[in-house]
Amino acid sequence: MPERQIRSGQLGNWDDHQDEAEVQPLTRAQAQALREKHPQVPAWWVVVAQAAVGMVVAMLAWLIADDRAVWMSALYGAAVVVVPGALMARGMSSRISSVSPAASAVSFMLWEMVKIAVSVLMLALAPKIVQPLSWPALLASLVVCMHVYLLALLWRRPAKKQSGT
Repeated sequence: MPERQIRSGQLGNWDDHQDEAEVQPLTRAQAQALREKHPQVPAWWVVVAQAAVGMVVAMLAWLIADDRAVWMSALYGAAVVVVPGALMARGMSSRISSVSPAASAVSFMLWEMVKIAVSVLMLALAPKIVQPLSWPALLASLVVCMHVYLLALLWRRPAKKQSGT
């Protein structure tokens, strides 16, 4: 029955453009107020936090296992997250990335591909670089460091309350 209604046009006019409200660009003051209300965490802060968390995880792994191989594997796992993240942060903070929204989108996609490729390459080279390799320590450190991205959402400082409201 619904198919018949669609073919006969009984469900109404599906002109999407008819219901769209006209988009108005923000003024400079409105954009500034929006940035203040929803501050961003700088990418370099996340990279530094990942490195610090990676060091803590590696030290804990060494204290628990009392084995240099576990410590090195955990450090390498942190590096698999930190090094590509630093490359992406550097690439995204370049002047070319801020030329236009289109350039920013292309730059983001390019640097994300570089980040993934470097991560995969580092993981593939892990058994040759870290001898002997402890995969559980490497993967545990990698996963914990990756979760720093999620914590970055919580690190945003709260919006300043305006006096008199």
